[in-house]
Amino acid sequence: MRRQIELPNAVAAELAGSHDSILRALEGHLECALFLRGNVVTLDGETGAVESGAAVIGELTELIAQGHEIAPGTIAAVTGALDQHESPAKILEDVVWRHRNTKVAPKTVNQKRYVDSIRSSTITFGVGPAGTGKTFLAVALAAAALTRREISRIILTRPAVEAGERLGFLPGDVMAKVDPYLRPLFDALRDMIDPEKVSQFLDRGVIEVAPLAFMRGRAQPLSTPVLTPSGFRSLGSLRVGDLVIGSSGHPTPVLGVYPQGRKEVFRLRSQDGASTLCCAEHLWRVTTPDDRRRGKPGRVVETREMIGRLRAAHRHCFELPLLEAPVEFEPRPVPIDAYALGLLLGDGCLTTKTTPSFATADPELAAALEDSFDEIRLRPKSEVDYVLNRADGERGGVIVASPVTVALRELGLAGTRSSTKFVPAVYLYNSSAVRLAVLQGLLDSDGGPVTQSGRRCRIQYGTCSERLRDDVTFLVRSLGGVAYSRRRSAVGRPPGRAGGRPVRHASDAFVFDIRLPSGLEPFRLNRKRACYRHHGGGGPMRFVHSIESAGQAETVCIQVAASDSLYVTEDFLVTHNTLNDSFVILDEAQNTSPEQMKMFLTRLGFGSRMVVTGDITQIDLPREQQSGLVVVGEILGDLEGIEFVRFGGEDVVRHKLVQRIVEAYAEHGQRLTPELRAERPVRPPLRRRA
Repeated sequence: MRRQIELPNAVAAELAGSHDSILRALEGHLECALFLRGNVVTLDGETGAVESGAAVIGELTELIAQGHEIAPGTIAAVTGALDQHESPAKILEDVVWRHRNTKVAPKTVNQKRYVDSIRSSTITFGVGPAGTGKTFLAVALAAAALTRREISRIILTRPAVEAGERLGFLPGDVMAKVDPYLRPLFDALRDMIDPEKVSQFLDRGVIEVAPLAFMRGRAQPLSTPVLTPSGFRSLGSLRVGDLVIGSSGHPTPVLGVYPQGRKEVFRLRSQDGASTLCCAEHLWRVTTPDDRRRGKPGRVVETREMIGRLRAAHRHCFELPLLEAPVEFEPRPVPIDAYALGLLLGDGCLTTKTTPSFATADPELAAALEDSFDEIRLRPKSEVDYVLNRADGERGGVIVASPVTVALRELGLAGTRSSTKFVPAVYLYNSSAVRLAVLQGLLDSDGGPVTQSGRRCRIQYGTCSERLRDDVTFLVRSLGGVAYSRRRSAVGRPPGRAGGRPVRHASDAFVFDIRLPSGLEPFRLNRKRACYRHHGGGGPMRFVHSIESAGQAETVCIQVAASDSLYVTEDFLVTHNTLNDSFVILDEAQNTSPEQMKMFLTRLGFGSRMVVTGDITQIDLPREQQSGLVVVGEILGDLEGIEFVRFGGEDVVRHKLVQRIVEAYAEHGQRLTPELRAERPVRPPLRRRA
């Protein structure tokens, strides 16, 4: 059969290509003879071959008319798509990334499926030979997602085979050591983004490139306290399934625990005195002045990114999140009403050498204290002194201990003085209502609102008990507030006065400035509450104040199930260490162990996507070591949200010779029967010298 097709002159010129390169590529993909004379294409051969050739010419003509540039590789894409009954235009028009003169689009049907899978699935595995565009397309999609602000960071990683513990013996710094393993990723990045911008993104941590072993990074020392529903526990004692407190104040389970080994750690300290230890790669959710100015929710940064950048223009640069709501511990019964205990800790005499008493110039507080006890009435001794007597007690009867005294002994408060008072643990680790009531009693007795022109009302509190200072700090932080305290030395302070006589200070004093979140009422005393409401309270903020090296320590990393991946560490600092809002690419995954693959996949955070690429025919692991890429298909093959896209020799888009090499190896593997494979000698594992 012979068929002639007349084309527009411009289309005919494009179809010929420079030095007839397109025409020669087209001849190689058609099973019929092809001639181009002027603007007329002649097809000569069997009927089926001519019809197929005409369909290819028609698709190419349409693509040229739509403005597509035709290259020799386009011919293979068109013929491959038609063979699989797919639309070539639908594949080639899907431009993944466009930057200056660079335009990245799938060229084969499998590449199109790969691109669609990355867009729609949380985790995508691209498995196939070299040259099929697995890594290049993944990096292009990551760059596009970053540009559209769909993600906040790109993380590119590769397993550095035989470079784990030996990495430390290579010359140069970390980047010099890992550069040979990560060079293909750097090259792909620089093809997508200007080199100067790549350097900026790397410096700011927007793009992170690291060996797979470094992915474990985000860690804290084993001894770091982490808040749980029963109180603080060391990070090293946590196991999968244990509960920790999230930023919402409620428990969230631990999904993963990953030992990190010995690492350099830093002491991060906030301006209110809270601090914790973490490694340089540990993640923090922060808000910068620029974020606040533009109304952005904040960003995730590593500890090392903040070093040297903590202040600018005389103000702090990194605001840390606070608890969204008060921490909720398990409710527990208490022997004394929480508000009454706060009043007694503030202005009560608890020595129990005599009947407990209370001193206040506010009759309202005396009445509130009396109402808190069923069997107690307050008997005034003076205008400001009250004795807590039994309601049914009379002189001359049987001596019965005061219920208040009994309760104080039970709580361990009997015999305490102003410098040794404290809040018992049963009140500290209790419901938020109990903790707030204790704090209200303390503030009504020994605290008060402080107003300043043009600023919100803050709360001031004073005590001379160092232990009570720590307990008040605990109460405020556990409710989502901040507490600043300073010490006033007793030495050199002007004496106070009592009964017209000077009285020297016996103990140092601790003075607090406190801010609680809006919606929490710090006072019950009417005059204080009215002042606080009138001037407006709330507005607690916490900023990173300093980051200093603290040596080395054994560390561990945990992953939690909270939607924001945040958990509460020591001093009620809110932190997290999973990869939220990230585009994570694991390249050359055939060289991971099953354990490494599990570690990598379980680092997935909310709002993130993962792409895993590799070629199971090029495994560089020892013979006795299974490949994590092979095993993962058997384990996760049917899991929703995970897609496997397998490439073949027809998807190779590099030099044609590469495609022929891949096909030759595939044919050789098919000729090698299972019997012959079984007869092939297995290399014994290498013995290491002691």
